[in-house]
Amino acid sequence: MIARLPTSAPAAPYIAFLDALRAAGFRGEIAQDHASRTVLATDNSIYQRFPQSAVFPLDARDVETLARVVAEPAHRSVRLSPRGGGTGTNGQSLTDGVVVDLSRHMNRILEINVAERWVRVQSGVVKDQLNAALKPHGLFFAPELSTSNRATIGGMINTDASGQGSCTYGKTRDHVLELDSVLLGGERLHTAALDDTALAGQLARQDRIGEVYRCAEGIQREKAALIEARFPKLNRCLTGYDLAHLREADGRFNLNSVLCGAEGSLGFIVEAKLNVLPIPRHSVLVNIRYAGFMDALRDARSLLALRPLSIETVDSKVLMLAMQDIVWHGVADYFPQDAQQPTLGINLVEFSGDDPAELDTRVAAFVEHLQRDTQVRRLGHTLAVGQAAVGRIYAMRKRAVGLLGNVEGEVRPQPFVEDTAVPPENLAEFIAEFRALLDGHGLAYGMFGHVDAGVLHVRPALDMKDPAQAAMVRPISDAVAELTQRHGGLLWGEHGKGVRSEYAPAFFGELYPSLQALKSAFDPFNQLNPGKIATPLESPEALLKIDEVPLRGELDRQIDERVWQSYGTAMHCNGNGACYNFDPDDAMCPSWKATRERVHSPKGRASLLREWLRLQQQAGVDVLAPAARGPLNFLRALPERWRNSRSAEADFSHQVYDAMAGCLACKSCAGQCPVKVNVPEFRSRFLELYHQRYLRPLRDYLIGSLEFSLPLFARVPRLYNAIMAAPWVDRLLAERIGMVDSPLLSDFDFDEACRRWDVATATPALLATLEPAQRQRSLILVQDAFTRYFETPLLAAFIELASRLGFKVFLAPYSANGKPLHVQGFLGAFARAARRNARRLQELAAFDIPLVGLDPAMTLVYRQEYAKIPGLQCPEVLLTQEWLARALPERTATADATPPASYRLMAHCTEKTNAAPSTALWNQVFERAGLTLATQATGCCGMSGTYGHEARNLATSKAIFAQSWAPALAVDSQAEPLATGYSCRSQTSRLHTHKLRHPIQALLDHYRAGASAG
Repeated sequence: MIARLPTSAPAAPYIAFLDALRAAGFRGEIAQDHASRTVLATDNSIYQRFPQSAVFPLDARDVETLARVVAEPAHRSVRLSPRGGGTGTNGQSLTDGVVVDLSRHMNRILEINVAERWVRVQSGVVKDQLNAALKPHGLFFAPELSTSNRATIGGMINTDASGQGSCTYGKTRDHVLELDSVLLGGERLHTAALDDTALAGQLARQDRIGEVYRCAEGIQREKAALIEARFPKLNRCLTGYDLAHLREADGRFNLNSVLCGAEGSLGFIVEAKLNVLPIPRHSVLVNIRYAGFMDALRDARSLLALRPLSIETVDSKVLMLAMQDIVWHGVADYFPQDAQQPTLGINLVEFSGDDPAELDTRVAAFVEHLQRDTQVRRLGHTLAVGQAAVGRIYAMRKRAVGLLGNVEGEVRPQPFVEDTAVPPENLAEFIAEFRALLDGHGLAYGMFGHVDAGVLHVRPALDMKDPAQAAMVRPISDAVAELTQRHGGLLWGEHGKGVRSEYAPAFFGELYPSLQALKSAFDPFNQLNPGKIATPLESPEALLKIDEVPLRGELDRQIDERVWQSYGTAMHCNGNGACYNFDPDDAMCPSWKATRERVHSPKGRASLLREWLRLQQQAGVDVLAPAARGPLNFLRALPERWRNSRSAEADFSHQVYDAMAGCLACKSCAGQCPVKVNVPEFRSRFLELYHQRYLRPLRDYLIGSLEFSLPLFARVPRLYNAIMAAPWVDRLLAERIGMVDSPLLSDFDFDEACRRWDVATATPALLATLEPAQRQRSLILVQDAFTRYFETPLLAAFIELASRLGFKVFLAPYSANGKPLHVQGFLGAFARAARRNARRLQELAAFDIPLVGLDPAMTLVYRQEYAKIPGLQCPEVLLTQEWLARALPERTATADATPPASYRLMAHCTEKTNAAPSTALWNQVFERAGLTLATQATGCCGMSGTYGHEARNLATSKAIFAQSWAPALAVDSQAEPLATGYSCRSQTSRLHTHKLRHPIQALLDHYRAGASAG
């Protein structure tokens, strides 16, 4: 049985500070629980620093309160670190003090000025969120990041982020017009470019703001020659405290140059006024393939002379990982593969403009250069024309960071020297030496980056659980730091310093004390993100060191290797944060989008499970020991579990349980996470273990037994419906059981429909009598509980459609699929149901007649959850559209005298993220039928099986529906919306006036009309 895990509490000085913060009127949330602190202990780096607590300000006033209280003498030992998207690769926002999360509440776009092309935003606004709001106005915020769907503007400013196209568009700093910051003590600092008169006014102030300006102006004036000598002339001169641009080209003084890239070590940025640009109307991406990665790097030199917007490069390792990812089906045609000469490197060269003729001329000249120039061997090229095509390819490139974490085994690419920048003309030689360095250590690595800017992301592959391999971080970092300086570059070209700040004194030399002076002026007691960028003058505290900050691997190696391997989908989460996707019309993690609580994200749940397993290990519990199952063991353990459930004992397990209970089990993470973190899988295992100690609620048993009880209730549907519709039953279910809005059974006469279309029950004896030609025109419909008993007319519609298409339909005997059991963690019962069901399906599959399922979530269980049961062999069960795509080509679409109707598809989350190519098959099916179907981008509907029917999830379920599905249904369109998922149709019926149909029903209408016309 699992152990009780006592929860930890913050240290006494932090408890006193948090009490004082509440007393001072702080209105946001304050999180001291072990779960929240665990989730915020990591980012996308190799480090893990456990914070004392986290605070979530509601607004700038809360930030002022926070800064005022922490500056009081009684709290000078308290440390604060701001956090945005939390995807830093160098531990920038990690702290052992208080995390100040500015993303949960401070995420509003305050003003858009189209005429003057600027916006004003709060610091928690996500870059893609901002660009989605700007797009209707033809504008965009330029710095293009691979993490743009979760990177906050505050985080971008604090790291002076840049990315693709920076040679044309510059970095974040180049688009910051004004900043509003809160300084230590609570003062508000407004910064913008100042002429000498305005600067004189700031210098004359007798407060912290005046002190800051006097310090910065003095450094700029007195150290100008040293600054000119020390700061490299690079597109990515990412240094932190950018002294080189305190004076702008027009002579104005701008303190934003040191605030951009300061990593929260000088103050809290709460608002920003940003410059925005017109979106280029036309784009073309030239995708060039090479036989070697070094060929791609060397070619970039000559390609740069043709002045494209950007040049991005990807090596073979990243390319191969992309081919195995969900993203590849949308871009494969642009990268044709030749078995005789594999592609080992690619360059993505973008051209854009507003004049299509001028753009075509530039692209034609570029292609002519490729055909004429023979200095580098190229395997070929393709053109992606238009923003949609270009966007698909860049989506693949953006996933490169995460994809590198999805290699097989424990030795995986690690970010610690992965954003070096050198002059582009030095890049090929630099990378050759870099590769020789890693080869000398016998290390594998992956590479991708921005060759036009001289930035390449190189991640050496290490098993950080192995102390010997973890120790290599130091010699490799030292060698790469020296190598970059020798080639006129920087160790930190794009992703900020963070823990790597220890190299700053050597890089800045005699200029480093000036950085310390700035730190002293802003933060004299080293309370703001200490150990990063610079320490205050005469401070006894030192900068952090790369091998003295706790590493994830130090904690990970405390987990038994057997356990680590068994729970690999959680253990290998690398913190890339793809699950923090802002887009409400993307399926990734609806519980995160609705709650904005990071414990309710795949990364959060993976972090919690890893910590939970580590603590169980410390308590001496073997979580892999087989659970004692069966009625006798259930009854024997009941008294102890009853006592445990009734006690008020503190247990970290409860916090983990709450996070797991909030998961919809939609499996979008399993399909969309670059590392394939599969929360529903390890959630089910956790629930099984948790309920060895704590009693299950009756709700779990009702949900788990649903597939078994429905056939019994369906014998008396009217009686069942009358009882379930009674108000007292509704109250009882909600208050005592925790279930709401229970659906009613269909009273449709299914037997009559089967008789009409001559449907027979599939048995081996009957199927054996069929001739080969008959089998080719037959199918076996695998029933699921939801469409069979709640949406029986839909099941009948599929039978009729298949029959009208000339197929004989056989009905597989109803058998519980087991998905509800798996979702609730009844893994023993699930395995028994799966083995029983798979055995029956195997008997039917022996006759080479396709097995077809109707509901995608239930059907995909056969190829996913069943496949993970040792020794179980389950035959292929096709999704409806997969079968139709095979069946329809054999027929000519039925003629229809009326104009074809148009439809829009709202696909099920599990279907479109775990079987992505199958969603497009619906478009093919409708096209072959002479109908128009467009796929509509939607997130999750919020139902996901029975999730939305659980009272504890009701508010979240409604919030999820309101984010994407409600607006999509409100669109004024002549195209009828169709939904493939039972859950989606059920949720829409519950929360909206619309009654959604399945694509099958629209197709059936079409073929009925054709038959009538004929």
